[in-house]
Amino acid sequence: MLKEFHLKNFKSWADTKPVHLAPLTGFFGPNSSGKTSLLQALLMLKQTVESTDRKRPINTGDDRSFTDLGNLLDIIYGHNPGQSIGIQLSWGLSESEYITANNPEKKDEKLFEARDLHFETIIGEEENRTVTGKFSYSLDNRMVFGMEKKKQNYQLLSKNYKPKRIRGRGWPLPGPVKCYGFPDEVFGYYQNLGFLNQFVLAFEYLFKHVAYLGPLREYPHRSYLWAQESPEDVGKKGELAIPALLASAQKHISFGKGVRRTTVGERVSYWLKEMNLIDSYTLKPIADNRRDYEMKVKKNPTSPEVFITDVGFGVSQVLPVVVLCYHMPEGSIILLEQPEIHLHPSVQAALADLFIEVVSRRNIQIILESHSEHLLRRIQRRIAEQKIDSRQVSLYFCKMEKDASAMEKLQMDEFGNISNWPPDFFGDELGDSYALLQAEMKRNSFTSSPSSASPGQRMVAIQN
Repeated sequence: MLKEFHLKNFKSWADTKPVHLAPLTGFFGPNSSGKTSLLQALLMLKQTVESTDRKRPINTGDDRSFTDLGNLLDIIYGHNPGQSIGIQLSWGLSESEYITANNPEKKDEKLFEARDLHFETIIGEEENRTVTGKFSYSLDNRMVFGMEKKKQNYQLLSKNYKPKRIRGRGWPLPGPVKCYGFPDEVFGYYQNLGFLNQFVLAFEYLFKHVAYLGPLREYPHRSYLWAQESPEDVGKKGELAIPALLASAQKHISFGKGVRRTTVGERVSYWLKEMNLIDSYTLKPIADNRRDYEMKVKKNPTSPEVFITDVGFGVSQVLPVVVLCYHMPEGSIILLEQPEIHLHPSVQAALADLFIEVVSRRNIQIILESHSEHLLRRIQRRIAEQKIDSRQVSLYFCKMEKDASAMEKLQMDEFGNISNWPPDFFGDELGDSYALLQAEMKRNSFTSSPSSASPGQRMVAIQN
């Protein structure tokens, strides 16, 4: 799970300062306040990990990738070619990922054991090409390993551990692999650094388990093609939601000891019904030995089955969100951009309950950006009802200050109350109510049939 990140000179963020991430993390705020950029930084690292180009420090993407950020100058805050972007991440390792190394000189002595990792990289431009100025991995600030560019050459970084170079090999080191990896020459030139690859593998493992769903989702279809494959996720537009559901529908989910095991298909059906969108659905091939499947739904128990294309648009928009939450394996990180789009307020609120179940019972981290007051209010309510601990939630308000994005963490107590609620967080509700009242008073002054409650009485009700 990601625990913290810190961006410098990335798009509209001159400096985010360290951002604490909880199992359920939400970024709220007006349009163009920098919320999406926070997710894009993580997506850029994910597509860099998945890139086949080892010499390219970062993969800024194209129209086929998770995000298309243009070139480095487009990303740098203020588009200043003399600046570099900085990215720092901290994350925890699962029991199966713990990094350990024995002392190469004393085999029975443990050199270190890492349960948390901190990563830092600095990327800039040199002679019209993108270069990694520095990258490093640190273990609780005790030991640091990495590479840094000094003039024309790269040097190995090592704190609290002395690398031993093999005799006769005085050649300089080549540049890093992407923005996070040690070149093969490090292991050929040094005799006691074989464990460094574990850091790189941990970084790649982290981002291979990141899934993303964007705000613009695909329209529903009358038929879907499935060739028995199991997609890694549901696609950035939800285009793989049906194949993912077909692949994992019978997979069992455990919610802990003493709780009845359920399948992914059952859980998807439960949430679509809980959100009052449909009563049930079926997914089946249109004929024997065909790869074409059709999804039909019942709006209520007595209604006829109809194609998903023939019911409200909200079903097809929320389906990828629900499928993604149960299709991804435990330990994954899900990035969601405006998951509430096209959904009724009651469904937006129900999304909060879905997310709370997933982070609490499936050990999945959800990081989202949203404009939904209903989603936020439901999270507050569930904290008050002790359905989720306030320490499992981090909420931030993003805004523009002068020419840069800024954010403020919402201070929330154990009852879900927010003590530093920003002015006009979700618009000026009280101001609109007051303006409505003023308009009614003005109109009533020209009519002989006033409302049953006087304007003064209604104003008192608004203020209370």
